[in-house]
Amino acid sequence: MNAPSPATPPAQEPVDPKDRPARLTVGVVGAGRVGPALAASLRLAGHRPVAVSGVSDASVRRAASMLPDVPVVPPAEVLARAELVLLTVPDDVLPGLVEGLAETGAVRPGRILVHTSGRYGTAVLDPARRAGALPLALHPAMTFTGTSVDVQRLAGCSFGVTAPEELRLAAEALVIEMGGEPEWIEEADRPLYHAGLALGANHLVTLVAQAMELLRTAGVSAPDRMLGPLLGAALDNALRSGDAALTGPVSRGDAGTVAAHVSELRKHAPGMVAGYLAMARATADRALAHGLLKPELAEDLLVVLADGPDAGDGRGREDGPDDTADGENDR
Repeated sequence: MNAPSPATPPAQEPVDPKDRPARLTVGVVGAGRVGPALAASLRLAGHRPVAVSGVSDASVRRAASMLPDVPVVPPAEVLARAELVLLTVPDDVLPGLVEGLAETGAVRPGRILVHTSGRYGTAVLDPARRAGALPLALHPAMTFTGTSVDVQRLAGCSFGVTAPEELRLAAEALVIEMGGEPEWIEEADRPLYHAGLALGANHLVTLVAQAMELLRTAGVSAPDRMLGPLLGAALDNALRSGDAALTGPVSRGDAGTVAAHVSELRKHAPGMVAGYLAMARATADRALAHGLLKPELAEDLLVVLADGPDAGDGRGREDGPDDTADGENDR
């Protein structure tokens, strides 16, 4: 009896040409940190950058560095030359730019217009859509440096994608070609989505910069080296475990320690007091809600956070184990 032949793997469904973008000529309006990086990434995928616009000397230099041999031309000329146009300008500039391009007849039917704003979906492109453009909102959830390293960072980067349903597959295909991961965001949810990213990334930079400043004031010669392992572990734990990763004096209810922090901040960095108190209150609320902060320890702590360091010193609490670093003990 013959042995059964191995199962034949199912045939892979061919990709419908309409579900992926053809090789396109690409233009960039706004040669800030984002546009040239995306255009360079699209070039690696086989598309052809043909025009870029930039106003400042820095933008022109950036375009020359990341998109060599691509001419710098006015925005209307970018739209005339390119089939796919990246509108990579600040959020507050975008609506006026789109309206101006549409009113001057620069938008031609069939042009793919992509903006990279996190705040907006495709509605901001409605003036261009009425002129026949195909609108896409592709927001890379990444911080950019304006250098070639940004192209490498796009690998595995999530993009917030919003598009008309008939263009959804094409939008997602463009993201995949740039090495990214498409994440669908509904039009109405774009501002909330962007707020989440700003809270997690932009405010993080401020917190880290303030922490380094305080450590330097305290005599630490290399605050970046000291913070690196601690912040890396804290971020990893937070992404894995959420609120369960909370540690430090607020989550333990150490009112006296928090009062000492606020007192020292008032002396050495008064501009940081309001931010420290706001983050500590938010941390206390989350620690209470998740059972990490004992209610009997929260009262003195909340008094300190409400009124400043002179309102309480934690004397009503017995001394607990000594934690020498905020990230040491998961308690």
